[in-house]
Amino acid sequence: MSLPSKKIIQKYITKNPKLEASKDLQKIIYLLTTTTEKRFETKLQNWHIKHENFLNEMTINYDTGEAKYTHYKLRAAYASLTSHVDQLFTYKNYQNSSIPNTTNNLDGGLFADLKIRIKVHRGLSKKFKKKFVDYYLLNSGKKH
Repeated sequence: MSLPSKKIIQKYITKNPKLEASKDLQKIIYLLTTTTEKRFETKLQNWHIKHENFLNEMTINYDTGEAKYTHYKLRAAYASLTSHVDQLFTYKNYQNSSIPNTTNNLDGGLFADLKIRIKVHRGLSKKFKKKFVDYYLLNSGKKH
C-alpha cells in the first residue's frame, strides 16, 4: 500500500461526500498540513469512535449469501491513514531537510513536462514508455 495523500483519500470518499462520516473524515484530511501528528491521530481516533457502528455495517448479497462491509471505501481510507500516520508527518519531523508538505512542485514542474512529452508520442508501447521515462529522469537535471 502506498503512502496516502489527500488525493488518494479523495478517491475513496470523493470530492463532495454525501455521508456524514465521509464529510467528517474529509475535514480531518484538510487539517493534515496545518496540524501536528498527535492532534491528527487524536482526531482520527475520535472520528473512528464516533462512526464505528456505521463503519461496521454489513450488506448481504442475497444471490450468493456473501456479506461485505457496506462502506468499504470509507474503511479503506481510514485504514490507509492509520497505517501510515507516522509517515505523513515526516516533513515536520525533519524540518532542517526542507521537505515540502505537498507534492505540488512535482505536479507542475518535472512531471508536467514529462506527461506532455509522453502524450505527444501516443503510439509508444509500454516498454518504450518506461525507457523514455528512465532516460528523461536521468537527463532532466543535465544542461545540454
